[in-house]
Amino acid sequence: MTKAKFITLEGSEGSGKSTQSALIVDYLKSKGQDVIALREPGGVKISEAIRNLLLDVKNDAMGQECETLLYMAARAQVVKEIIAPALQAGKTIVCDRFLDSTFVYQGFGHGLDLKFIQSLGTFVTQGIVPDLTVLFDIEVKEGLSRTNAKKDRIELRPLEYHEKVRQGYLSLAAQNPNRIKLIRVDAPKEEIFKRVKDCIDQVMGL
Repeated sequence: MTKAKFITLEGSEGSGKSTQSALIVDYLKSKGQDVIALREPGGVKISEAIRNLLLDVKNDAMGQECETLLYMAARAQVVKEIIAPALQAGKTIVCDRFLDSTFVYQGFGHGLDLKFIQSLGTFVTQGIVPDLTVLFDIEVKEGLSRTNAKKDRIELRPLEYHEKVRQGYLSLAAQNPNRIKLIRVDAPKEEIFKRVKDCIDQVMGL
């Protein structure tokens, strides 16, 4: 059996991460891997409670600083409860969003200091870095059109904000080509998964 890996999925709203996450998990299980699927923010009781605070449209008074720290707090808890112990136990993790999301949504999107995000991020993640990050890239308008009619607090933000998020992702991908693999969302999910599987096979040694 291949060594356990930490795989994260990133992308703007409506990029199909959740769909691909399920396909990845099924594929890895078929290859005999012990896999845990997670989403951020969330994954454990405390982090899920924080998720509800972050996405609730009624919390429109939430400041950028508060938002950033809440995302980090949710991440710290799921790392402590699940991610760090699972990796140590030899389990592979597939996580829908991780630290890259804070860089782009709060850093590029809100203009918060990237060095601060990196410093705090290293603390809350216990220095854990994904072995592979699959970035699903989609045109902003198309992605938003794919989201639910009842949009959450983040999805309701102006188009300009979401454009900054997308450009942030593309910037991160350019800076980290060995870890972040860019996949354009321009085909049916089955075709997209074939591209994803190539990335998975390479990092897992399958």
